[in-house]
Amino acid sequence: MSVTRYKRPDWFTAHVMNPAVSGLARMGISLLGSRTLEVPGRKSGEPRRTPVNLLVVDGERYLVAPRGHTQWVRNLRASGQGRLILGRKSEPFGATELADEEKVPVIREYFRRFRFEVGAFFDIRPDAPDDEILRIAPDHPAFRLGPPPA
Repeated sequence: MSVTRYKRPDWFTAHVMNPAVSGLARMGISLLGSRTLEVPGRKSGEPRRTPVNLLVVDGERYLVAPRGHTQWVRNLRASGQGRLILGRKSEPFGATELADEEKVPVIREYFRRFRFEVGAFFDIRPDAPDDEILRIAPDHPAFRLGPPPA
């Protein structure tokens, strides 16, 4: 498996779903935890925005990249921080990328919670054992969110 896997959004996702979810988030409406992620571009420094699904597990917050090593993932790795936006509320955060072994319970829960939306991007069954999730973990970056850097 390549650690540079990236699945481009199809036309419907890029031109209908993502704009709809982003529009609702701008109005302050979250669909199952959706937010707008804003991270500085790694080359330009300009803010880049994309809709994401915020996952909360045992009080910890995570972002998972079902499509792989996307631009938002690369930008978040470079900056180590971003903002989650919902309506007029903007929340800065710091991000720590998880090691593959740490991702197993996070990917399992992300897949369970958002399967209807992202199931096609994960090469696993709903009842997949840990070793199957570990096999796909390199293709799905995940970040634990915490306080913004000082």
